[in-house]
Amino acid sequence: MQEKVKISKEGHITIPKKVRSSLGLETGDELSINVRDNKIILRKKPKSYTDYMYGLHSEAWKGIDPTEYVEKERAAWQKTG
Repeated sequence: MQEKVKISKEGHITIPKKVRSSLGLETGDELSINVRDNKIILRKKPKSYTDYMYGLHSEAWKGIDPTEYVEKERAAWQKTG
């Protein structure tokens, strides 16, 4: 989806309704703004970063027993310390 917007004298833009609806943006939502590779990137700020990050990269831990992993790491630290 591509939409055009204009920048006002005050530097404001209006996010078109189609875009707001497709992203679930509502009045009062906060956005973060970044500039990368000469592009402006707007992202909806999560209401909770904990919820947002939950499960991130969980696929990296599939098939690994966390207790066993921690025990092996502790044993390795004790050998080197």
